[in-house]
Amino acid sequence: MKPPAIPSVLTVALLITLAIPASVGAQMPPPVLPMSETEEAAPELPPVLPLRDRAAVIDRILEERLETVVPQIMREQGVSMWVLMAREYFEEPVIATMLDARSMAARRRTILVFFDPGEGEPIERLTVSRYGLAGLFEPAWDPEVEPDQWSAVAGIIAERDPATIAINFSDLSAFGDGMTLSQYRLMMAALPEGFEDRIISGETLAIRWLETRTPGEVALYPAIVRTAHALIARAFSRDVITPGVTTANDVRWWYRQEFARFGLTPWFHPSVGIQRAGQEGMLTGDEIIQPGDLLWTDVGITYLRLNTDTQHLAYVLRPGETAAPAGLRNGLAATNEVQDILLAHFQPGRSGNEVLERARAEAIERGLNPSIYTHPIGLHGHGAGPAIGFWDNQTGDPRGEGPINANTAWAIELTTFNAVPEWGGQIVDFRSEEDAFFDGETVRFLDGRQTEITLIPSGE
Repeated sequence: MKPPAIPSVLTVALLITLAIPASVGAQMPPPVLPMSETEEAAPELPPVLPLRDRAAVIDRILEERLETVVPQIMREQGVSMWVLMAREYFEEPVIATMLDARSMAARRRTILVFFDPGEGEPIERLTVSRYGLAGLFEPAWDPEVEPDQWSAVAGIIAERDPATIAINFSDLSAFGDGMTLSQYRLMMAALPEGFEDRIISGETLAIRWLETRTPGEVALYPAIVRTAHALIARAFSRDVITPGVTTANDVRWWYRQEFARFGLTPWFHPSVGIQRAGQEGMLTGDEIIQPGDLLWTDVGITYLRLNTDTQHLAYVLRPGETAAPAGLRNGLAATNEVQDILLAHFQPGRSGNEVLERARAEAIERGLNPSIYTHPIGLHGHGAGPAIGFWDNQTGDPRGEGPINANTAWAIELTTFNAVPEWGGQIVDFRSEEDAFFDGETVRFLDGRQTEITLIPSGE
């Protein structure tokens, strides 16, 4: 079955803006850019929304997700009811993505119930919690009438008589393992007699909810990735790096300070490394950046609840140089070739392990030396869905057994190892990571990919 067409990003952005209630007071629409296969060398930073405007966008996107993704995945999996539970300071990964922009965490015990009445009727969304959730879920518990929360859930179950009741437990995926043992025991103790055999795992529902990108999210994503690209371009410039003075740690902490300035959240501490002729491996920490160095960075931000993950390379020109050595340029070209090979093997229903095996076999047959460790991205940096390799496991993994689905986003993360003649044949690691969207037919980069090594003048 062909996946639904994605509306143009401009159309979706307009719909998002118009759908924000006037009472919210939003003044600035979200920045919208088209997807592009070409990455700008030094892009401008898109406008970063004020917090109030961000909340309006987040809630509109969440409403879109609840109204479209939940019915799709419940009917796809044949699930009648889905019960999710989280406790304050012990978040459930799925519930954390279903809270409105003002609800920063579960309150006391938050229980959400989705019920499909069948016959094409809308999915019922209930919150069995003391506090509401911005009108996105119908309140279904009055503690004054029924003090016991799980007994209230049992009443909802008995009244609706679902054929199956999914709860989140999983041996493999943390995303599908949100039901704790203590809460499971309480729920089962309250469950009406005869319903025990209807309990099933909600693991697949959890993964499908988290991995599926909606048209509204796809419209926003290129500008979010552009934000990351713009910050990396600034980091890899003389604005930040003075060769012979600046250390790798200096650049890492510059990122952190810039993220704080714009109200952006890093989902991991940025990495900066140095490869240098005559020295093996990656130099980090307080190592001073010098002319002739190949720099690498790995940066991920969270903005409007979507995550980026980007790795770029830069070369510090020696005095008199106007380009990076040909061996370095050829190394990045080899990495780009492996990217092309990998993307050509994406197909709905194929497992991550199968894509890994096919892509590696083709790359090696072409004489390349790849390592592929691509992963889903979206509401989490290392997102829900099948992995396509790990840097320390290139032969398949249980975490790569699941199918690749349409309307998913990916961090195309990989490297090639290449001898650089100008460095005496030294083997250099040409890492790259760019975010992309798979519509079920093709994989498109959200804001292009790096095909030219960034150049940083030596200043001499």
